[in-house]
Amino acid sequence: MAAKAKPDIGKQIIDILTERQQTIATAESCTGGLVAAALTDIPGASAALYGGYVTYANAAKSRMIHVQSRLIRDYGAVSNQVARAMADGARNTANVDFAVAVTGIAGPDGGSEKKPVGLVYVAVSSELATVVIEHRFGDLGREGVRKATVSAALDLVLQVLTSDPPQ
Repeated sequence: MAAKAKPDIGKQIIDILTERQQTIATAESCTGGLVAAALTDIPGASAALYGGYVTYANAAKSRMIHVQSRLIRDYGAVSNQVARAMADGARNTANVDFAVAVTGIAGPDGGSEKKPVGLVYVAVSSELATVVIEHRFGDLGREGVRKATVSAALDLVLQVLTSDPPQ
């Protein structure tokens, strides 16, 4: 079952992309495909959603979407730099107009003082720019962090789509 975001945000995203004849891909770590699932909940999503990468393991980030191993080593998988590289890598690998990427610590384990449970980075890549937002959701429980991340990811996609001039 897909995590629920605001009821019509996925539809808005699919409608905008379909109208512009543009496509999007997802690159997900902590959400394990829930962002893609939220978009595929929308009838007709195949007109705009190319597909998604679930890059849970660090090696998958490198092999599937070409995140440089040194970024993961130097900054950690949960970082602004890796989120940016995931979004850019997914957009370039899939050859789509947009990509959204998420990486974070859903818990209950894995957090630290510097990177606590609930720390998530969401990135959206387009031809014009890549935007990365840091979220500190707190320890909402694993499911709560994942749901909040899906919502944040869809919100950022919609913000980018409505601020970018149509191509």
